[in-house]
Amino acid sequence: MAKAIAQAVAQRQTLIAEAGTGTGKTFAYLVPALLWGGKVILSTGTKNLQDQLYLRDIPTVRKALGAPVSVALLKGRANYVCHFHLERTLQNGRLTSREDVGYLREISRFIKTTTSGDKAELSKVPESAPVWNLVTSTRDTCLGAECQYYQDCFVMKARKEAQQADVVVVNHHLFFADVALKDTGVAELLPSANTIIFDEAHQLPETATLFFGDTVSTSQVLELCRDTLAEGLAHARDGAEWAKVVAPVERAARDLRLAFPQDVVRLAINQIAPSSAFFPALETLKEELQGMTAILENQAERAETIEQCRARAVELATRLERWNAPAQGGSDTAADEQERVLWVEAFSSSLQLHQTPLSIAPIFSKQREGSPRAWIFTSATLAVKNDFNHYASQMGLWNETAQSWPSPFDYGRQGLLYVPENLPQPNSFEYTDAVIDAALPMIEAAGGRTFLLCTTIRAVNRAAERLREEFGKRNLPFPLMVQGEAGRTELLERFRAAGNAVLIGSQSFWEGVDVRGDALSLVIIDKLPFAPPDDPVLAARIEALERKGLNGFVHHQLPETIINLKQGAGRLIRDETDRGVLMICDPRLISKPYGRRIWQSLPPFKRTRDAAVARAFFEPEQGAGERQV
Repeated sequence: MAKAIAQAVAQRQTLIAEAGTGTGKTFAYLVPALLWGGKVILSTGTKNLQDQLYLRDIPTVRKALGAPVSVALLKGRANYVCHFHLERTLQNGRLTSREDVGYLREISRFIKTTTSGDKAELSKVPESAPVWNLVTSTRDTCLGAECQYYQDCFVMKARKEAQQADVVVVNHHLFFADVALKDTGVAELLPSANTIIFDEAHQLPETATLFFGDTVSTSQVLELCRDTLAEGLAHARDGAEWAKVVAPVERAARDLRLAFPQDVVRLAINQIAPSSAFFPALETLKEELQGMTAILENQAERAETIEQCRARAVELATRLERWNAPAQGGSDTAADEQERVLWVEAFSSSLQLHQTPLSIAPIFSKQREGSPRAWIFTSATLAVKNDFNHYASQMGLWNETAQSWPSPFDYGRQGLLYVPENLPQPNSFEYTDAVIDAALPMIEAAGGRTFLLCTTIRAVNRAAERLREEFGKRNLPFPLMVQGEAGRTELLERFRAAGNAVLIGSQSFWEGVDVRGDALSLVIIDKLPFAPPDDPVLAARIEALERKGLNGFVHHQLPETIINLKQGAGRLIRDETDRGVLMICDPRLISKPYGRRIWQSLPPFKRTRDAAVARAFFEPEQGAGERQV
């Protein structure tokens, strides 16, 4: 694998490289990158993996090779404390909770000793603490070169270091935010980069879709109102009755959310009734925002921060206008490759208006034009039964070289795939309870040491409720950890330390989670991870495929599900000495014609439907002679 990557790097070519768990793919791309790469941008799936590469993997390889390369870590601006916003928050005293006041004190101590300003270094303040929003900048609220702290700015410092380094570690969100917004410092790096490597490349279609689209939300409008009121009162108290200026805009934003009485809504624009209150409420919001913008224009020269509010108001108005302009035009864009899906998503207190490209392939192909450089896409899950077509067509990587390197693990000896018998259909009301009934004897046989991976948050909550009850009734000593009760990293640390725990999680635990050894011996997957049928983008993509005479299920939904399932299954065997059972509860794996294609894409475990055989696998080095499916 390292040879194939070295060749692509040397010849500035594109390579799609699937590498099974345990192949050492990180070292396979790092060695050629550090030896041959010139300027390398290395993009990975999450900030945690970024930190792991920067703090652990790259120093190890650099030391072994004796390679004199400089390395920089670059994250999005929301990860760096902003001197200006920290100062302002300390002065304003706008904090409501005692906890936030304590966190703010920690942050103001931290800023005096840190050289990077990266919030990941300050473990005393949780990454999800709301106070971070008040002490970091966004593209809208950064004063740039006008800022009095510009010389000390951590974001600027990180970008400067990245420009000077040989290897820059970023994440996919940052990479694509930059391609779309030119705001993260990657744009300045790209022209000089000879090599771009994407690890966890299976995540790219989703991340790129997010950034090549556009989302505008009522939360952004309400934040603008909050800041307009604060800055107006601070710098132009006599210029307007600021409370009366923002009130109609706030009301219009809330009315827009209230156009949908349900708690959670996902609707394509053509699914919203023409008589819905949504359309007039949207027009009202646009009008009220214009009124506020006019007043901000009159007062803008009185303070830099009021001018900034004016610029934000203009941008929000433009994006609101642009959101449904194509839909009103009524032109038929079916033939247009750049077709976009307009859809609305409502949460308990906010509404988001999305504009999502139907395909990112033409947009991403355009990004890759220009000076020749190496593009490496690598992950454990890019192919469906050694076929890379689905991934290549999503990313616009037609006719590029694709290769697969299988895992060195002995899956036939180390693992067992168990599909229980007699489970109801996955859409039935009692399905999660039936899964728990089938799982309990397995959890007992495994001595805890279980991941239960669910496809919905509702299933996570129901499974947690049932297992708590059953563990109590049966007096089982297994600590239960549930997604949402603590951060992902903390839950995983507690899971490893306990040695006999059961962890219930949804999507964020299906990938990027590495638990080696005895702490994890059973992975239970409740359902095949098909995307929700009410997803407007999915519906539009299927429709587009069917217009071309293709089958939306076979050519899009099924490959997506297989790649997702391979990620979940990959949590089980992480090492040559790991042993365990992968229990997939969904009866469609056996009953549907497509089931065979799915399990043939999984690691070559032995297979059984016999509960006794599955339980026996946990007895020391037994598990021979399983009844085959």
